[in-house]
Amino acid sequence: METQNQKQPRRRAFLLAVGCAFMLFFSGGDTASWAQQAQATATPAPTPDKVKVREVAATAESLVTEFEVNGLKVLVKRRAGSMSVSAGLFLRGGARNITAENAGVEALMLDAATEGSVGFPRATLRKELARMGTVISHGMNYDYSVLALGSTRANFDRSWEIFTDVALRPAFALEDVKRVQNRLVIARRDDTDTPDSFIQVLQSRVAYAGHPYMNDPGGSEQTLQRLTIEDLRRHHTEMMQTSRLLLVLVGDLDAAKVRGNISASFGKLPRGDYRPAPLPQLAFNAATVDVTQRAIPTNYVQGVFAAPPISADDYYAMRVASSLLSDRVLVEVRFKRNLSYAPEAFLRNQGANIGGIAVSAVDANQAISVMLYEISKLQREPVEASNLAPVVSGFLTRHYMEQETNAAQAADLAMYELIGGGWRNSITFLERIRAVTPKDVQRVAQKYMHNLRFVVLGDPARIDKNVFTVQLGE
Repeated sequence: METQNQKQPRRRAFLLAVGCAFMLFFSGGDTASWAQQAQATATPAPTPDKVKVREVAATAESLVTEFEVNGLKVLVKRRAGSMSVSAGLFLRGGARNITAENAGVEALMLDAATEGSVGFPRATLRKELARMGTVISHGMNYDYSVLALGSTRANFDRSWEIFTDVALRPAFALEDVKRVQNRLVIARRDDTDTPDSFIQVLQSRVAYAGHPYMNDPGGSEQTLQRLTIEDLRRHHTEMMQTSRLLLVLVGDLDAAKVRGNISASFGKLPRGDYRPAPLPQLAFNAATVDVTQRAIPTNYVQGVFAAPPISADDYYAMRVASSLLSDRVLVEVRFKRNLSYAPEAFLRNQGANIGGIAVSAVDANQAISVMLYEISKLQREPVEASNLAPVVSGFLTRHYMEQETNAAQAADLAMYELIGGGWRNSITFLERIRAVTPKDVQRVAQKYMHNLRFVVLGDPARIDKNVFTVQLGE
């Protein structure tokens, strides 16, 4: 079962459709290099299993239609017979669209936009959406934001009309903005109330110091309170340029008809000339530990290392290594020693990525010592191929179960298009994850799993910092 820390932190969760989170956490990157795959005479003929995988990938790719409307890139994936449709208007940039002074402006802008538009004031909007069972929602993470639509196929045309009006002509009525603003401010106050949420806040401060991600897209209590309706309108105008946007739709749709609808709405936006600045990759040059005192029965600990982004060749091997490490620490920390209920290893899906380990334990020193030993074991000893196969199979099963909905498939296409080197990489995930070898796992463990930056919430007197800062091999 997926544990809480394996998901994106709550306030950075990315939602895209009817009652269903867009799962950004389990999606692929690249493991085997294309050069290796392209070797002509030296590479053996593909096995029947590999041929089948490639046939499935080719079929999946053929279902996606890609085109542009006045500079707006659009992806339409047809799922014949599907009774629902998911659509997402994605805003590129994420944390790079905001500053320390206006952090949260994009989150508040999107949230307030879903309250009502010029053509559909709040009462009218709620009545229409309830009548059709349509949901218009929003979400954000460090790399991009989304305004999302989920509807039945039968009601898609009317839902699309409402969705485009919300996106292009939000009302930003004073009472709506104030209500949403107050709700978000109260939510930020809750971030320090529970250890699970507070440890994420502490980790972000340490891991992203000096990085664009330091500006939290969700904002803080202080920054949210300062925002005005004028700020929202100004940010909306800046974002509504086709060069800043990506539109993804998944359902039983005719791409030609969809293109006409888009031209009549989003196609009228200015193109702009947005070019995202290169995103710096994270790099930690030493192991550190920061302890925050809190009178709680157990110590909450999380440590992160700089990991390959989802666009990198090493991402797939790191995904497998992280899954393997999570299985091992569960056995060693929970089952064998009963030190913690839910120890884990995790890997994010970000443009500048992190992986890490997390645990809550009375004896945090012993628990972390065991977990770091398991990392060093991955670095020293190649995994037996027989042990690697079930890890890969289990991970793939979870991944594809999470891709069952239109919303999840739209999220996957968008993630790869925006930060993963192009949407086609989402389709070759199966082949690339299966290409990971024991040597790949050992190599990425050696390359990335070191210089962990730990944060601890609990009793400083019970923390031996020497245990946390032990040197792991590169």
